Amino acid sequence: MRPTAQPDLYKLLQVDSEADPEVIQAAYRRLAQKFHPDLAPGAEAADRMVAINGAWEVLGDPVRRAEYDRQRAQERTAAEPAVNAPAPSTAPSVPRPGARRPASAAGMQAPEPISSNWTSGRSNVGGGYDERSMRRPDGEGAAGPPPGHPSGSVVGFGRYAGWSLGEIGRRDLEYLEWLDRMTIGRPYRDEIDAILRRTGRRRSAARDDRPGLFRRR
Repeated sequence: MRPTAQPDLYKLLQVDSEADPEVIQAAYRRLAQKFHPDLAPGAEAADRMVAINGAWEVLGDPVRRAEYDRQRAQERTAAEPAVNAPAPSTAPSVPRPGARRPASAAGMQAPEPISSNWTSGRSNVGGGYDERSMRRPDGEGAAGPPPGHPSGSVVGFGRYAGWSLGEIGRRDLEYLEWLDRMTIGRPYRDEIDAILRRTGRRRSAARDDRPGLFRRR
């Protein structure tokens, strides 16, 4: 069975591939507010929200966006049908005045693959995972099986499905910080707060309970 094509992250956020970072961020906020579980309940809206978050995690990071753009351009080049190529000719090719010379395939450097270990909290575009559910074809979370030595509550959703908060904290503190800001992370906020304090990522004397992007008072 052939794998399904990965969605275009720019189309998921409904922005142009040349859009400025501020435009992409504004589009993400608008879509996230529209499909957030508190405002649009239901499995379809939840799947859409997961896909939107996955697209933002790539396009909102300048380094990962650049990697994605290089891979996207390479995939588009490889997908061009051979039927569009001109018929072979024995006559020497004479370029038109001012025409650009095609880039040599030997001179092109293949982009490094986007992280496949899923410990950075970012999406692996083209890595064989379902962007809508952040799960691998075998049903596990996109991060794969938990590494062992669990501690704390076990997360049952997203790329770290089946991992305990302690295991996630040892691999990806940025993901815990993101989860702490989201409504879906409310049941785990006390545990996340303890982990972030223990690792030095949160040093204030009192816990900051100011509302985040989707946090209610």
